Amino acid sequence: MTDETAREAERASGGHGDGGGGRPDEQGRRGRRGWRAAAEAALYGPGGFYRRPEGPAGHFRTSVHASPLFARAVARLLCRVDEVLGRPDALDFVDMGAGRGELVAGVLAALPADVAARARGYAVERADRPPGLDPRITWLPEPPAAVTGLLFANEWLDNVPVDVAEVDPAGVPRLVLVAEDGTERLGEPVTGADADWLARWWPLRAEEGLRAEIGLPRDLAWASAVGRLVRGLAVAVDYAHTRDTRPPFGTLTGFREGRETAPVPDGSCDITAHVALDACAAAGAPDAGSTGQSPQGTPRTSPDSPPTSPARTSPDRARMPSSEARTLPGEAHTSQNTTSAPPNTPPAPSTPQNTARTPHDAAREPHDTARTLSPARLLTQRAALRALDITGARPPLALASTDPAAYVRALASAGEAGELTAPGGLGDFGWLVQPVGVPHPLAAEPPAAP
Repeated sequence: MTDETAREAERASGGHGDGGGGRPDEQGRRGRRGWRAAAEAALYGPGGFYRRPEGPAGHFRTSVHASPLFARAVARLLCRVDEVLGRPDALDFVDMGAGRGELVAGVLAALPADVAARARGYAVERADRPPGLDPRITWLPEPPAAVTGLLFANEWLDNVPVDVAEVDPAGVPRLVLVAEDGTERLGEPVTGADADWLARWWPLRAEEGLRAEIGLPRDLAWASAVGRLVRGLAVAVDYAHTRDTRPPFGTLTGFREGRETAPVPDGSCDITAHVALDACAAAGAPDAGSTGQSPQGTPRTSPDSPPTSPARTSPDRARMPSSEARTLPGEAHTSQNTTSAPPNTPPAPSTPQNTARTPHDAAREPHDTARTLSPARLLTQRAALRALDITGARPPLALASTDPAAYVRALASAGEAGELTAPGGLGDFGWLVQPVGVPHPLAAEPPAAP
């Protein structure tokens, strides 16, 4: 997230940089504060979870870890964006929350030579640049000021920290305050922009114990990212829910070494929550007249919109999008291809960042080009990847007789594609797709299942 967005998020939450739990000097290191501030420190502070030497891939995997097919599919999408842009001299690919840069490296490696020659890869990440990364990749703490191409946020928004609200015995939503050991108590009532966000996107009944994650910082983060796009496509991929079926007790959870665990903000585990992608879509395209939103502000979705609030898997199983596909690298099929990407490590909404840019980036400041936003679409990863020719279809059995080695390779690829598109698994991830100044580069309707 940019510094400007951080300030917007700060103002939107009533100026509570500590998550609404009181001044930092009153709390102390082990005092209680809002989940947003606690998760920010636990994930990205000194010694934080995402700053560990082993990186996120040492603890879990996502779609990019499941198969190099994912990076190839994103490269195919970038080629489609290139076509609708008219093959510009410079084609940007921006990987938001790039982890160790595996996705952007994989995408660049998968591009045809004529596209690769014009492509400029950016990894947006708070951690330091890893050694040995492809020198073509520019490492930045925030997205370039002006992007023409594809901005891709794979599991970035789920790690933008958010506050949690819980209904008290009187039926009043209050901020949940948490100590470093994970113990909680209720704080002040939710007010201001946070209360407005809950009323619009996650209304809570006056029933004690109901909970919600206040997604306003994610909306602001996404709007800021889309605002950098001059022409092209912005895509956010995450496990998601929508307004009609929000989970009654929220989705905040922790992960450590491939297993689901209690979310404890001490730096020992990942802290994550499902994303209200419909709210992000509306924030990224605020003009309902040009974005295809309904009168209530909910963006239009495809017929294959992502399922909402799916059931969680057991803690010792692979965490699928119902609770995110994050597993130990050895627990399930893991490609040895090093171009798959780790989970995303986003800038936190309330923490200033180094805004220095590379000379190339500095030369590409925003300009006054008119931006036209087409309607945003929400669809499942299954539908999106099938539109990009990743179907999971088995190879014809006759190939086993004519070319056994090719059959085995094709069968392995089909298995990887099947995992990426599986119902109840990675295929249920939500894709938020926002074109800017171009036709929609994905199919108008998702193709039927094979």
